[in-house]
Amino acid sequence: MKRCFIFAAGTFFGLRERPVPGDLVIAADAGYRVCQTAGVVPDVILGDFDSMEAPKAGDRIVRLPVEKDDTDTMFALKLGLEKGYRRFYIYGGLGGKRPDHTIANMQALLFLLSHGARGWLFGENYVWTAIRNSSLRIEGEGDVAVFCFDGKAEGVSIKGLKYELDDAEISSDFPLGVSNSFASREAEISVKNGTLLIMYDIKVNEID
Repeated sequence: MKRCFIFAAGTFFGLRERPVPGDLVIAADAGYRVCQTAGVVPDVILGDFDSMEAPKAGDRIVRLPVEKDDTDTMFALKLGLEKGYRRFYIYGGLGGKRPDHTIANMQALLFLLSHGARGWLFGENYVWTAIRNSSLRIEGEGDVAVFCFDGKAEGVSIKGLKYELDDAEISSDFPLGVSNSFASREAEISVKNGTLLIMYDIKVNEID
């Protein structure tokens, strides 16, 4: 499936996978510098360019107003959705000098779910993603965290981790799912009704 790579201006921990023909690469403002660091040429460079001067890139530049409701990263996600992409890999969306953007990018994972898409938000040897009324199989080793991200989540089951759940209910006002870990090579996390925010180590190149 074709993928949309979004490069934002937060901390860049290195690429897990490189874009291939058919993928879309969008640099969100100073995320262009992240692209340069990664050796990736963006198809689109958009932003209000308040954190860097717009590069000379011809019709690849999309200028946005400084005063707007959406972040540059959110504009990039919406553009990817408009172009038909449903798998989004977000780099530079964590850390940096703006922790508010980290929270915004986690919320963006829910925005993608609401539009029939999935996002992966990459950190240092770990990734955040979200599921709604569905299940996710993950493979690897190390730490895993599972949080309810929207009110209550019902029918939550966790298999293959040190601490398992079976058809449980968890809520967004209590961090029950912190500090779990792989008990086997593969684990499955599912929710019947609700939304889960999931973080897991990716010491191996497995993100789906």
